[in-house]
Amino acid sequence: MDRLDILINNAGIGTAGPRQTSAEGSSCGLRSITYAGFLLTLLLLPLIKNSAPARIVNVSSAGQRPIDFGDVMLTRGYSGARAYCQSKLAQIMFTIDLAASLKGTGVTVTCLHPATYMDTSMVRRAGVTPVSTVEEGAQAILNLATSPAFEGTKPGSISTLPREGQEAQAQCL
Repeated sequence: MDRLDILINNAGIGTAGPRQTSAEGSSCGLRSITYAGFLLTLLLLPLIKNSAPARIVNVSSAGQRPIDFGDVMLTRGYSGARAYCQSKLAQIMFTIDLAASLKGTGVTVTCLHPATYMDTSMVRRAGVTPVSTVEEGAQAILNLATSPAFEGTKPGSISTLPREGQEAQAQCL
């Protein structure tokens, strides 16, 4: 492969059930949602930069919670919702840092909340009534990944108002 024009990172671990850990003891949610996209992006970054103009889109969530840096792996007081929300906030923080480090390279780095409670098995298993379709979420992601309107966009400049319930750590996006 000699080009990579668009990289879309999207992962989610359901909020129902007990805390799950890897063999090394790290949270599976944090590994899947945050570390996987981080590692994949860094491994592909030379190819992406050589393919500029290119885009990196991180699929995040409006659901975020402040990260407890004293208990990043959530070994105390585990909650699946807290794990998901902290992982999504970490992903947004990565997006902001990556966008700053790639400024001027021709690589656009953005993140988005594609839709609310899409009709997925993860949402249904959590006992939540779906609000959006998977097609609506996919269209939002594809729009951000391909529309000329978002080329060079800074993270967060797409949404002008913080959503209700969104944590202050993410509102500055």
